[in-house]
Amino acid sequence: MLDQVDLGQKLAKDEYKQQMDRLGVQLGELHRRIHDLAIPVVIVFEGWDAAGRGTLINELILRLDPRGFSVFANHLCPGEVEAHPFLWRYWNTTPAAGKIMIYDKSWYDAVLAGRIDGVTKGDPAVLCDEIVSFERQLTDSGCVLIKLFLHINKKEQKKRMEELEGDPATRWRVGDVEWRRHRKYEDYLEIIEESLSRTDRANAPWTAVSAMDRRFAAVKICGTVAQVLEQRIQAEEWRRRTTEAPEPMTATPENRTSLLDKVAIPKDWDSRDYEKELERWGKKLHELHYAAYKKKISALILFEGWDAAGKGGAIKRLVENFDPRGYEVIPIAAPNDTERSHHYLWRFWRAVPAAGRIAVFDRTWYGRVLVERVEGFCQEPEWRRAYREINEFEEQLTNFGAVIVKFWLHIDKEEQLRRFQERENTPEKRWKITAEDWRNREKWDDYKAAVDEMLFRTSTRRAPWTIVAANSKEYARITVLKTVAEAMEKAL
Repeated sequence: MLDQVDLGQKLAKDEYKQQMDRLGVQLGELHRRIHDLAIPVVIVFEGWDAAGRGTLINELILRLDPRGFSVFANHLCPGEVEAHPFLWRYWNTTPAAGKIMIYDKSWYDAVLAGRIDGVTKGDPAVLCDEIVSFERQLTDSGCVLIKLFLHINKKEQKKRMEELEGDPATRWRVGDVEWRRHRKYEDYLEIIEESLSRTDRANAPWTAVSAMDRRFAAVKICGTVAQVLEQRIQAEEWRRRTTEAPEPMTATPENRTSLLDKVAIPKDWDSRDYEKELERWGKKLHELHYAAYKKKISALILFEGWDAAGKGGAIKRLVENFDPRGYEVIPIAAPNDTERSHHYLWRFWRAVPAAGRIAVFDRTWYGRVLVERVEGFCQEPEWRRAYREINEFEEQLTNFGAVIVKFWLHIDKEEQLRRFQERENTPEKRWKITAEDWRNREKWDDYKAAVDEMLFRTSTRRAPWTIVAANSKEYARITVLKTVAEAMEKAL
């Protein structure tokens, strides 16, 4: 890709001023329209050391409304990065609808500078695959993604680094790391070409920019951004004028055997052993929690299930065995306005636990393919796409070394009715039952179909579902404790 870049391109001062005046007006208008249409925009600046990222980012943002963008300087933001999965910090910084986020170095740092410096953890090919899925998830949800690589040759890089080093005000920008990379320019070039090739996709193409001449590079960057935004705005306005009800997609086969119909409490289960088993597995979990903390192994324990299936009771019996300083229970409700302005996975990435910690989710990202599907809160293409997105999300967590344990707590329709009535007739439990619970019950068959498909499409080798027969609360709680203990022990 980079060998096709003409590094001899220059722009005279007068022509630069003329083009930038025009582009300034155009970018200002496009920025306003992006805001009005609630389109999120991500602009990635990558490139050689001393290629002028800071200067060229400034050339762009001077043409934008400062209230509508942020700049994320990746190399200046340490924090709990190593304690979380690779993409955690970037999901946390993705823009809300109508906003622009500009990355001064980005997720590509791990497969570019980090790789040649020998600090990248993990297989670069796997990291590139994670990047591709991350970028596809962003663009599938409507985000504009513009990726720019600033290219200069080795001779120009040396000249600029010497100039920076010779000025006391900029000397800090050039150190041993930068000079070591310069000496390995040819090796670095090979890594760059490989990484750009692996991650160049129709939805997220790379634009290589000759940065030998600052004026040419500034016009090229601003022009590229303006062109991409213009195309996206036109496509969005056309979509809003012409969108009709989407054509139904291929239905899930109706003759698939329901996994839920086979759920039953084992005949050898004896409820008289409940207290003894509770103590046994509780003690085991207490020991495993400490060991996982020492080994910096994180765990995500997910609870889904029918209303009144006993999620709260199971969670209580589980976490009472953990050190309260090392876990968090995260109840998931309907998304708020801020959460709705981001990709639906954004709020869950923010809750991913650091290494050595445990996050227990009372309902999860599976709401996308359950309640949002059944209640029509998202369109069919969106929830069908979510199966792949969720599998990729969980794969990235397990690539980091996290343990994922997923429970579906299953009760039959008659048991749910009995528990609903018990809650209504017990004053201290009445708060647990709402009109929405009764309304959801009327859609039992729709939810059952959604659950069956969810289990079928998202039970993977590294993040399998455990379907818990929860007609007996005692059996369900022991099953949860035992399953979590076995998963943690296996990871250790």
